[in-house]
Amino acid sequence: MPDKKIEINGGNVVYEILGKEGEFIVLTPGGRFSKDIPGLKPLARKLVDGGYRVLLWDRPNCGKSDVQFYGQSESHMRAETLQQLITKLDIGPCIIAGGSGGARDSMLTTMLYPELVKKLVVWNIVGGVYGSFVLGSYYIVPSILAVRGAGMKAVANVAEWQERIAEIPDNEARFAAQDPDQFLKLMLRWLNAFVPKPGQTIPGVEDEMFDNITVPTLIIRGGENDLDHPKRTSLEVSCLIKGSKVIDPPWPEDAWERAGEARASGKVKRFNMFDTWVQAAPAILDFLKKSK
Repeated sequence: MPDKKIEINGGNVVYEILGKEGEFIVLTPGGRFSKDIPGLKPLARKLVDGGYRVLLWDRPNCGKSDVQFYGQSESHMRAETLQQLITKLDIGPCIIAGGSGGARDSMLTTMLYPELVKKLVVWNIVGGVYGSFVLGSYYIVPSILAVRGAGMKAVANVAEWQERIAEIPDNEARFAAQDPDQFLKLMLRWLNAFVPKPGQTIPGVEDEMFDNITVPTLIIRGGENDLDHPKRTSLEVSCLIKGSKVIDPPWPEDAWERAGEARASGKVKRFNMFDTWVQAAPAILDFLKKSK
């Protein structure tokens, strides 16, 4: 199915559906990466081969979807968007799955809108001081520095936002329409979500919210020495989600680190951090089949 778009909260959200029949799985990647990021569709196709339909979507600020700025955190904005997407497409309750930032978005959606979720599958869960600080400094701080220095025109010139404008030229006007003071206030709030705090195992989410996750849940734990997605965080999340199942990663323990090294070396010309995700398909399909 080709890309489609739907308006949610005043912005266009782009999505596509793979597969013709079966239960729906919403599959979400990490970072601000689009649904077309290398490594995501091979996993989606394996899930389709297993008898499911898969919804892939560009979250706000990702890929071909419009930039949007609201909410307690960027993940809260994404969760609200996903709730609307599932509701408007009338595909709920469904299975929600995601890795890295997509894991956080999937967990938060399940916490806030439990009636829309049948089962939950997450991996590469971000946590810890290093992982959280890296995300805040990479995704939020450049916009704060820009808006404080020269307003929204400077924000639109931030490299990442230039990519969003190049893909969707209308995004330039969306940046220009932002009030600089309100944008700064929002960015500071979004940044605060990434400041590690007692009682927040994952960034910006109170631990007590995990009580809202009562559906069958599979957690693929982080690699042994993965600083971005610590093993410890995965195990803590498994303690917070009652009845959840945690399994060892189906990829090598150092897969994330080796992919990062390959990318940094320049030998790999494209983003390759999600290439191993397809290896999780058998474990995911087995869990979905056996869990009730």
